[in-house]
Amino acid sequence: MAENFSPPTALTIAGSDSGGAAGLQADLRTFLTCGVHGLVAVTAVTVQNTLGVHDRSDLPPHIVAGQIEAVSADMGVNAAKTGMLASAEIIRAVAAACDKAEIGRDLKVPFVVDPVAASMHGHPLFDDAGLAALRDELLPRATVLTPNLDEVRLLTGMTVTNRDQMHQAAVVLQRLGPKYVLVKAGHLLEDPECVDLLFDGSTFVELPGPRYPTQHTHGAGDTMASALTAGLAKGMPMVEAARYGKWFVQNAVENSYPMGAKVGPVSAFWRLAPER
Repeated sequence: MAENFSPPTALTIAGSDSGGAAGLQADLRTFLTCGVHGLVAVTAVTVQNTLGVHDRSDLPPHIVAGQIEAVSADMGVNAAKTGMLASAEIIRAVAAACDKAEIGRDLKVPFVVDPVAASMHGHPLFDDAGLAALRDELLPRATVLTPNLDEVRLLTGMTVTNRDQMHQAAVVLQRLGPKYVLVKAGHLLEDPECVDLLFDGSTFVELPGPRYPTQHTHGAGDTMASALTAGLAKGMPMVEAARYGKWFVQNAVENSYPMGAKVGPVSAFWRLAPER
């Protein structure tokens, strides 16, 4: 590799998963295997394994904001995403820091808001004040919002059980401020396919893919959002970046593996040469 080569950069603003399946670990792993240098602003440290989230410690909001400001000022950010933001105070600090770094809708740097409000085991990751701050502070700043169906329900009150309702939810969510909405269909288990939906306020784009018979899907949502972020960091237009994220995560789910007592992680190993 040429000495003067610098890869694109992508920033994840997220919590740490001690089990290494989701959170900033999944984001950084995905960034690497997509050819993007990962930057990180840690929001919280969780005590977590395949059985659930057992405890956590949130970082002070000024430390979270300081990480964003430090890396954006010195190293530059080509795209950014959020994960678990932990509290209303952290969300407000993130919003202010992103404004300074020109991260957000219609600003210099594309901003992917993955509205992580609960763990895959159902443990809430912030309270009503945090949910309100997410809706009020970050959704209007989002280049693209990437909720799963549980997060759709938390943000809108809508319970989605079919593809028609996904279209309706995408319209409601896009009116809350994001430029694009990508509704993830992984939890729509009654559908034999997994058809995610991208909406820009006027046009729907379906992102079809197979549904694999595995329970090992920990980190799938984070992985799709971070692959999409990597695509944006590389200069892809939104529809192409969304298809790239879909392609990446369906391979990660297909190659997921068991680990621990319950739900194992999706895999990024499929992008690496097998060991001999």
